[in-house]
Amino acid sequence: MKKILKFELAALALLVMFSCKEAKKEASDAANDTEEAMEEMMEEETVETIKFMMEPKSDSSVEGEVTFIEENGEVKMMAVFSGLSEGEHAIHIHQTADCSAADGTSTGGHWNPTNEPHGKWGAEEGYHKGDIGNFTADADGNATVEFSTDQWCIGCDDENMNILGKAVIVHQGVDDFTSQPSGDAGARISCTGIIQ
Repeated sequence: MKKILKFELAALALLVMFSCKEAKKEASDAANDTEEAMEEMMEEETVETIKFMMEPKSDSSVEGEVTFIEENGEVKMMAVFSGLSEGEHAIHIHQTADCSAADGTSTGGHWNPTNEPHGKWGAEEGYHKGDIGNFTADADGNATVEFSTDQWCIGCDDENMNILGKAVIVHQGVDDFTSQPSGDAGARISCTGIIQ
């Protein structure tokens, strides 16, 4: 009788241990699944945003605000300007985030990490990564610009895509998309450095 009782107790102990191990494993698996799901959600919802004020240059009164938002592998630029003359103006990303010069020339040339000729964005003949193009100001001197691309990033390791450390320049004139190296767009009338 004692042997049967010992056997039953041993079997019961094994059953309890096995049940506890299974419960712990299931709890651990559930926790891992939850953690992985949270990480995936965080990756999917990562949105990088930077915002800068534009400052007047070359004795202009052009001001504005530029916002860059990176989401799902695409960067969207939204800009709002005031103080412009009515009509078309060029806007570019320039090489250096330095707006210290009164005429904006401290920003250097257009951002062109791939050494392409200047041109209209997407042109087969080539274009700079900073060749955004032209926009139109209304009779009150106000304008809005929206532009998006998967060829830029905010703070990534690819220097051919990373816009940090660059500058946004608004020009007095129109980019003709052919004159080298910058489209003959005239004076630099507003500037902001893209520094995070």
